[in-house]
Amino acid sequence: MEGLCRPRKVRPVAEQEVSVTATDPSLTALADGWCALSLLHGRIESHLERALQRHGLSAREYSLLDVLSRQHDGAGGHLQMKQVADAVVLSQSATTRLVTRLEDRGLLARYLCPTDRRGIYTDVSDAGLALLAEARPTHDAALREALDEAAGDPRLEPLVRVVETARTVA
Repeated sequence: MEGLCRPRKVRPVAEQEVSVTATDPSLTALADGWCALSLLHGRIESHLERALQRHGLSAREYSLLDVLSRQHDGAGGHLQMKQVADAVVLSQSATTRLVTRLEDRGLLARYLCPTDRRGIYTDVSDAGLALLAEARPTHDAALREALDEAAGDPRLEPLVRVVETARTVA
């Protein structure tokens, strides 16, 4: 992982150079692993962003529509806004802004929970489902391309294998 995140030097008040490198090799390995994971995520996300532009979607918008499309009626079938925020890995305020943008485009709607008037739920509109269905092959192909490119980098290849074999825990 050398070269992903290089130690930097800082000058303390006494003007002595001090390395910020961790002295514990296991911490250095953790930091290197985190840098590799961050690099892989960034490469995949930028690849998805470029590909999804042709559908007028960002990667976050696609992710939100995808998460919401998996909701269903019945006990435990709806996601509150907090759950949606967790699913798309955004703060609640950022999720609200994202939901508002998609709602303004007619791709989803918010509604109050019938049993708890404080709970706000979202639902993908027919237009949102149609756009998601149109964009899904583009998303999946771009994801495959990004993973294939990353697999050629020896620093990222082990992570690509993990991504390819990971299964969602139900």
